[in-house]
Amino acid sequence: MSLTPTRDDKFSFGLWTVGYNGTDPFGGPTRPALDVVHAVERLSELGAYGLTFHDDDLFAFGSSEAERETQINRLRGALADTGLIVPMVTTNLFSAPVFKDGGFTSNDRRVRRFALRKVLRNVDLAAELGAKTFVMWGGREGAEYDSAKDVRQALERYREAVNLLGDYVTDRGYDMRFAIEPKPNEPRGDILLPTLGHALAFIESLERPELVGVNPEVGHEQMAGLNFAAGIAQALYHGKLYHIDLNGQRGIKYDQDLVFGHGDLHNAFALVDLLENGGPGGVPAYNGPRHFDYKPSRTEDESGVWDSAAANMRTYLLLKERAAAFRADPEVQAALEASKVGELAVPTLNPGESYETLLSDRSAFEEFDADAYFGGRGFGFVRLQQLATEHLLGAR
Repeated sequence: MSLTPTRDDKFSFGLWTVGYNGTDPFGGPTRPALDVVHAVERLSELGAYGLTFHDDDLFAFGSSEAERETQINRLRGALADTGLIVPMVTTNLFSAPVFKDGGFTSNDRRVRRFALRKVLRNVDLAAELGAKTFVMWGGREGAEYDSAKDVRQALERYREAVNLLGDYVTDRGYDMRFAIEPKPNEPRGDILLPTLGHALAFIESLERPELVGVNPEVGHEQMAGLNFAAGIAQALYHGKLYHIDLNGQRGIKYDQDLVFGHGDLHNAFALVDLLENGGPGGVPAYNGPRHFDYKPSRTEDESGVWDSAAANMRTYLLLKERAAAFRADPEVQAALEASKVGELAVPTLNPGESYETLLSDRSAFEEFDADAYFGGRGFGFVRLQQLATEHLLGAR
């Protein structure tokens, strides 16, 4: 398996990732601004296939129509020259002061209307550039104080906005789906739709739920203390993994946006194994972009930016290689069988069985020897995890 990225790997990067200038809440920029054309050219050289962006990444908030068009045309030219595509676009409803209390859910109705117009304009741009996914991260949709926000009405306004967007892309004939990106906190004290599960429940309340899925991010779920690979499995189960953000996170703290794998490496291994081998018969469970939403450390210069971009892709490919070796190992296959992992796919009820026939089956309860399971044969999960660890470390 090659560790050199190609377009077939579907690796994509946000313009805000490689373009991060090092600013944080305690210090200003440590790198100069990165030009979009230069970013496209360098990502193409590294083997990426796609670039994503917020509107404000490409042209500054409040830009004139001429300034906006100039930057869009420069991006179009760079895409044409390199062959990179724009698989996803999103809108910044969190940086400008006007969005200090949110966009779709601001207490101020005029701000909500402005936010909708800003998004609709960017949906048109996304369609023009051929993007198939429109991500929505509600970074300011939340509150710090319980009395400051009527959460039920905020969710209703959120729902109103997403329903309008669904109507818009349907009426315009755009081949585009929406993906909600959950996050529990930061920058708001508490953000609406904080986890993947919250987002899945919200989607079912929409008028066009088939148009809306999720865009989970490694660090965001792990900030809530959740298992990212398990969450992705649930999103796949519901058919709602429309996009994914890959990065690294080390524990429940601020959103670190580390290089993918530079956090919980075990869980990153499980994630890549799931994405690449988790479908029926071992086929990939997900065929969309492998999108990196990370921030190059503010300690780095521009060469470090591109080193970190390459590190994301190489780490993914290394984990893909290790996951393939894990699945092909006869000892692993035997351990999986001994642990009865495959037996979970067997329905608990017999074909056509009802609760009445289950109740009449004495072997299922009256004659079942539960005591035999106490101190009896274990499931061997520790050995299975050790085998995964040894493959992850390259010891097998």
